[in-house]
Amino acid sequence: MTAVGDELPPLTVQVTRKDLVRYAGAALDFNPIHWNEPFAKEVGLPDVIAHGMLTMAFAGRVITDWTGDPGKILDYYVRFTRPVVVPNDDKGATVELTGKVGAVNDDGTLRVDITAKFEGKTVLGKAQAVLRLP
Repeated sequence: MTAVGDELPPLTVQVTRKDLVRYAGAALDFNPIHWNEPFAKEVGLPDVIAHGMLTMAFAGRVITDWTGDPGKILDYYVRFTRPVVVPNDDKGATVELTGKVGAVNDDGTLRVDITAKFEGKTVLGKAQAVLRLP
């Protein structure tokens, strides 16, 4: 039985510039802040940053890896609070993701609160998913 406070298995992902190019092609999001270092710096960023929706997708994997079925997700939302800066090297950026059951509801649903961190700092605010229990 799932209870408030239950922790989901953590997930760590590496994001490289190659990943950003692949995601840009899939999402048709070719904003130069995601691939052009001089442009990113010109607009005030420290370097190229990961797409917010890519970071959101990684956070969603915490849920789908746990449930095994993306169809169980009824609602999913996040606030983008800090960028994931992706250096131009083979290692890239490390994003650490965790999830914890925040509520179990009488209607057979539960809420999972997700934390996404880059360099020890939270990059998504109010990241939550509502799921249907089995």
